[in-house]
Amino acid sequence: MATALVTGATAGIGESFTRLLAAKGFDLVLVARDKKRLQERADSLAKKYKIAVEVLPADLSVPAQLAKVEKRLANPKAPIEVLINNAGFGIKDSFLSSDIADEILLMDVLAKAPMQLMHAVLPQMLKRDSGTIINVSSVASFIAGGTYSAAKSYLTVHTESLHTELSNTNINISALCPGFTHTEFHQRGKMKMSGLPNFMWLEADRVVAESWRAALKGRAICIPGWQYKTLSTIARFGPRPLVRKLGIKVRARQR
Repeated sequence: MATALVTGATAGIGESFTRLLAAKGFDLVLVARDKKRLQERADSLAKKYKIAVEVLPADLSVPAQLAKVEKRLANPKAPIEVLINNAGFGIKDSFLSSDIADEILLMDVLAKAPMQLMHAVLPQMLKRDSGTIINVSSVASFIAGGTYSAAKSYLTVHTESLHTELSNTNINISALCPGFTHTEFHQRGKMKMSGLPNFMWLEADRVVAESWRAALKGRAICIPGWQYKTLSTIARFGPRPLVRKLGIKVRARQR
């Protein structure tokens, strides 16, 4: 039975991916910082879906702990068929007033860790000529909305580049670029989102299902929701001064 590894597996989009993959018969490796929540998630999935679930507690901003996940991904005796790079967090403060240590952690988790994890798993995928990687990016990667946008832009562009490089293989790689989604993300970042209209919110299960279909169809980017397809089109093809103003407005809503 094939195995999938999911980072940020205990809540939100990552948790939704664990259920989708388990329902499709994948054994799982769950990665997150909270060992207790990881074990609870693992026990629940194993019981409900009758699959094998490994728990791998790790803070991806800590090199030694990130290395543990890399080692698991590179293990040829227990190959990983699916990698979901989902772990992440946001910072509500402007770069002008934020803590630089937090900014460095953000870059480590949102950009550096996915890069290293892909670099660890791809050699085995290339040997088998099979595998799927989904990088959970954001529609924010198309706007100028602070360092979060910048880190997600790196992840989206890196995914697009690898998609082209892997086009002659049976390896699928896709960037999931959702908009505002009902998860714990904004609460953890202490972001005020009460002013956002209801129609702008997406549901995690729908986002994940659409992402999985897009990845298996070989699409480089998945943008769920008509509202975010429209917004991303404006952001990608509109005048950059307008895009920059859009980014400032989005950031202002979160403070």
